[in-house]
Amino acid sequence: MNIIVIEYDPNWKSEYLKEEQAIKEILQDELVNSFHIGSTSVPHLKAKPIIDILLVVNDIGGLDAFSAQFENLGYEVMGELGIKGRRYFRKGGDDRTHQIHAFQYDHIQEIERHLSFRDYLRQNPKICKEYGDLKSKLADKHPTDVESYGDGKDDFVKKVEKEALQWHWKIR
Repeated sequence: MNIIVIEYDPNWKSEYLKEEQAIKEILQDELVNSFHIGSTSVPHLKAKPIIDILLVVNDIGGLDAFSAQFENLGYEVMGELGIKGRRYFRKGGDDRTHQIHAFQYDHIQEIERHLSFRDYLRQNPKICKEYGDLKSKLADKHPTDVESYGDGKDDFVKKVEKEALQWHWKIR
C-alpha cells in the first residue's frame, strides 16, 4: 500500500455520508449508530484519503451474516483483525478508500476511544497540526511501509488518546 498524506478535503464528509447510507440499507435494525472517525473526520487535519467508519451494532456476531452484502459494496471482510470483539472491513485494495471498524454497543472502551480521539483533535488545533505534520513526515520517510508509518505514529497517538479520554470525561 502506498502511503500518501494530503491536505484536508471537505468532500470527505459527503463521501462518508454516502457510504453510511449504503451501510444503513444493508444493516437496517442491526445498526445502532454510525460515526465518521479517523483523520478524514477532523477538519483541517492532513490525512491519508481513507474514510474511517465506526459502526455500533446490536450483535457483533450477527454482523457476520452480512458479509456478502459488504463484499457487494466492495469491502474485504477481515474479521477481528487483532482487536477482540471488532469486525473490520476495508475497501479499495492497495489504494484503500474506506475502512469500517464495527463494535457491539456494549464494547464501550473501543467506541469511546475512537470518538474521544476524534473530538479532542477537533477541539485542539495545535495538537491537530502536530499530528498532521507527523503523518506527513512519516509518509515521506516510509512511502510504502505501512508498519513503519504506523509505528512512527504510535507513541503520539497513545499519548493523545490518553489526553482525549481524560478530556472526554472532564467535559461530560
